[in-house]
Amino acid sequence: MTMAAAIGSRTAEVRSPAGRIARVEIIGDLGEAEAVWRTLEGGEQFSTPYQRFDFLAAWQRHVGEREQASPFIVVASDAERRPLLLLPLTLRRDHGVRTASFMGGKHTTFNMALWDRDFAGHATAADLDALLAGLRARGAADALSLTRQPQRWRDLVNPFTALSHQPSINGCPVMTIAPGAAPAELISNSFRRRLKSKERKLQALPGYRYLIASDEAEIGRLLDWFFRVKPLRMAEHKLPNVFADAGVEDFIRDISRATSPDGKRVVDVHALACDEEVIALFAGVADGHRFSMMFNTYTLSEHSRFSPGLILLRNIVDHYAGRGFRALDLGIGTDEYKRLFCKLDEPIFDSFVALSGRGRVAATAMSVVARGKHLVKQNQRLLDLAQKLRHRFG
Repeated sequence: MTMAAAIGSRTAEVRSPAGRIARVEIIGDLGEAEAVWRTLEGGEQFSTPYQRFDFLAAWQRHVGEREQASPFIVVASDAERRPLLLLPLTLRRDHGVRTASFMGGKHTTFNMALWDRDFAGHATAADLDALLAGLRARGAADALSLTRQPQRWRDLVNPFTALSHQPSINGCPVMTIAPGAAPAELISNSFRRRLKSKERKLQALPGYRYLIASDEAEIGRLLDWFFRVKPLRMAEHKLPNVFADAGVEDFIRDISRATSPDGKRVVDVHALACDEEVIALFAGVADGHRFSMMFNTYTLSEHSRFSPGLILLRNIVDHYAGRGFRALDLGIGTDEYKRLFCKLDEPIFDSFVALSGRGRVAATAMSVVARGKHLVKQNQRLLDLAQKLRHRFG
């Protein structure tokens, strides 16, 4: 029997002191959860675009199944069976411990439950106790590993901050965009002038243009180029190529072609190109409020010396600011180029929660390991040493 079959659909009746969470259901099939999921990802609810059904269903289909990660979708409802939240998790078994973690693996910058907005705005520690009690009553998992959660999203605090938590291993630089902000408030005039000077060299190229991919054929051509160039760029920096993992290319191609029920692209693919080649590509998710970058690379040709990645980012910032977005981030990690645009850090956190006696040991171990990695990332001397060791033995 597979783990997914063993999960099936399990329900626990619980009682929250506040009277809100009355039922916790564990669903092991994406199709069975789709209707509730799409209800809770609507524009008036509370979630990030990384938790959209189309995004995570593609990840599970192409990557999760290959990694033997079984869907473990938690739905909490009130006494009238109205869904209050959905946790899009997968379950893995390692050394006899069943750990539930967010779907999406390395390819989601942020992880969150999908919440009924009104409930999220008033959720209490007692409500979360009821959620955990329902999970413990089912006995289907030993521990929760809930990593890379934003402390806030839009104008609401993430209710899971009420759980025991710690800073995530890596931070995420972010740019906030004030309503009606002048271009110079987002990117200084001096920096813009430097980029414009560099761009003049590129503008001399036949067919030079900035574009947002609008059809499947164009998306396919851009991704063909990306999957040729990105492995070479990562090898150049002695970094592991996460895009070579089984199923990842199919996942990226799938979500880049997909549209949500409202007709919008699941992923926005931005590029600089000329008739001769693609010069730079940045792609990410957008929800009308924030753009969050997922993957990027730039040319290996001589045109790379004109900073095409930075020029493309300037265009992206101006594009979303002009459409009333309020924030933009360039993904996890504090690479130098990100600091040229994103001066602030998004507070993100991890929670490791025991659901059983066996899970208590696992949750403690995961917490200790994550704290150690966070310490290394925050200490430049330790980070330099770790990078030297990785380059020597990696």
